[in-house]
Amino acid sequence: MIGIKAIGTYLPENSIDNIEQAARFNETEEFIKKKIGASFLPKLSDDQDTSDLAVKAVEDLLSKSQLNKNDIQAIVVVTQNGDFGGLPHTSAIVQGKLGLSNSVSAFDISLGCSGYVIGLSILKSHMQEMGFTNAILVTADPYSKIVDKNDRVTSLLFGDAATATLLSEDAIFDISRPMIQTDGSEFEALVKKDSLIMNGRKVFNFAATNVPTQIKAFLEKQEMTKDDIDLFLLHQGSGAIVDVIARKVGGDKSKFPLDIEHTGNTVSSSIPLLLSKEFESDKNKIIISGFGVGLSWATNLLERR
Repeated sequence: MIGIKAIGTYLPENSIDNIEQAARFNETEEFIKKKIGASFLPKLSDDQDTSDLAVKAVEDLLSKSQLNKNDIQAIVVVTQNGDFGGLPHTSAIVQGKLGLSNSVSAFDISLGCSGYVIGLSILKSHMQEMGFTNAILVTADPYSKIVDKNDRVTSLLFGDAATATLLSEDAIFDISRPMIQTDGSEFEALVKKDSLIMNGRKVFNFAATNVPTQIKAFLEKQEMTKDDIDLFLLHQGSGAIVDVIARKVGGDKSKFPLDIEHTGNTVSSSIPLLLSKEFESDKNKIIISGFGVGLSWATNLLERR
């Protein structure tokens, strides 16, 4: 059965001091640490593009997993901010830069913060249909390309990162069937026009209302309770949203980690960044839940073999 074997990660060396940045908007250090949670925001350099972040994450994955790149049968990139505006598909550029075989299946998935949860199931299904045994799901969505640095709402939130997840039959975590929901009638709550525009209050209320409800419904469908779960890895939208979802789901708050001080909101990369730290842990049942742009939200269960 196809599951998750390893995760590679990459954070750009450049970083924005978010406390200094907040001062430009007359926001305090306390506001940044308690509400946002991110003191530093990694940012791709002027000579980097989305594909470069992706390649770095794949290279880290190859070094961790000892996978020969000639054994990669598919590479899928979750992004809404690809090279050249997404044409050609960024996965093709990554395939070329890595020197992968021309027989590799390569395509992009245009999803934001729910992209990792949904992308895992898309790639798993693709592998099963094609008979593949080794494939990589990349997340790389550098919002610094579209954020207006003078916009208080977005410039204090988002950091750049990339991850690469190896899906294989020889896996550490099994992937269950996700619960996926969409409310496209509210798409303008988070939309790119000339730059990224976000109605912060609307996005917060959407997540605070819908995500706990979905997690509870998912657990009920699995005939499980919150006490059966060892860890809840939520999309790291902000410190405030992780806190409110944790309180509404209930149970041990330590099961809902917040780890964005040096990353910020990295969109589809936030969950795999968290998950990459759990391969040697004693956590056996992990809920992953992504939510945001779309509006879209998705929850799934990972179980250690």
